[in-house]
Amino acid sequence: MIASPKIHIYCGNGKGKTTAAVGLAVRAFAHGFRVEYNGFLKKDVGGENSALTKLGINCGFLDPGTFTWLLKEDEKIELASKAEKHLSAISERAKSLDLIVLDEVLDAVSLGFLKESSLLLFLDENMHSEIILTGRTASPAIKKKAGYITEMLPVKHPFEKGVKARKGIEY
Repeated sequence: MIASPKIHIYCGNGKGKTTAAVGLAVRAFAHGFRVEYNGFLKKDVGGENSALTKLGINCGFLDPGTFTWLLKEDEKIELASKAEKHLSAISERAKSLDLIVLDEVLDAVSLGFLKESSLLLFLDENMHSEIILTGRTASPAIKKKAGYITEMLPVKHPFEKGVKARKGIEY
């Protein structure tokens, strides 16, 4: 018998990765799943945090404090340590969860703030849960574990014409 695919990847340079992950989290929650949303490399000020919290979904965030490319070397080292601890704390709660969103975790890995080996171990240890991973790129090793991979491609976006991100639409 083939095992049920439980790892979902939403990747690419297009808009909609977080939106897709949040939509799946809400759908699962509506069907009685125990759901947790965790953001990597992002603040807890987005609309998704407010909506999920109002529904009763636990949310956690790893806020870098600024854009990661503006961090000093010592701040990058500190953020990497916090990223490992953030994933470890999620892992401690994972046994009681049916669906776990790790939003922008793929970026945390590709930018060197989280060890790929740590994420792969997390995935191996939590095969009982549906796990949603988002970010621009996923390594071949991470992709190999996924049952679902959706790549978001930018075709047209108002940002290209200088339109700023809009509350309720882009965040």
